[in-house]
Amino acid sequence: MSKILMIVSAATSLELADGSAHPTGFWAEEVAASHKALRAGGAQVDIATPGAVRPTVDALSLDARGGVSEEDAQEFRAYLDSIDDQLAHPLPLAEVRPSDYDALYLPGGHAPMADLAHDADLGRLLNEADARGTTVAALCHGVAALLSATTPDGAFTFAGRTLTSFADEEENQGGLGENTPFYLESLLRERGATVETGAPWSDTVVVDGNLITGQNPQSSTATAEATLKALAER
Repeated sequence: MSKILMIVSAATSLELADGSAHPTGFWAEEVAASHKALRAGGAQVDIATPGAVRPTVDALSLDARGGVSEEDAQEFRAYLDSIDDQLAHPLPLAEVRPSDYDALYLPGGHAPMADLAHDADLGRLLNEADARGTTVAALCHGVAALLSATTPDGAFTFAGRTLTSFADEEENQGGLGENTPFYLESLLRERGATVETGAPWSDTVVVDGNLITGQNPQSSTATAEATLKALAER
């Protein structure tokens, strides 16, 4: 059985470009749909957060304001309730050993921009995992978490790699717009990654060796399935 560590942001607030505080958390679909698909594929899924803090779901991800239908919201709520014990008692990120896992999986919501993007413990895990060839999967704004990984000279560990992320166009259409702390797609390009995005809100997954990235919430299940496929082919 493959073991996958899902690393979830513990942030509840995000400082916007204008200096105001914006409530945030993980995006329900990205955790629920991913976790469900990974378990359905036979994997053991553990959850870790910085400081072992219980993660908070972004209220918008269970609401029409976030483009989520009531039917879908009910489905995501039910699944999150079914894994509530895991969410209530996550592993402390600082104590995780990447050698214990076959893959690291990073779902989004805007929250990773507030903590995981500059978390030193995560950066260490990602560097070690990438060096070992461990599968690293990131989804939507969860791709921001990859920015925590740098080389000894300060360069982005994943510079030169091909990936996708929540697109700048999507941020303008249905995200935080110009008040976002940073445009993720643009920043990844600035740090040296090759970013390939599909049409806004399309199910888009990019695989580059051991690195798997999904563009948006609509790519949740496909990103999880790509992770399972990569593990099966090892």
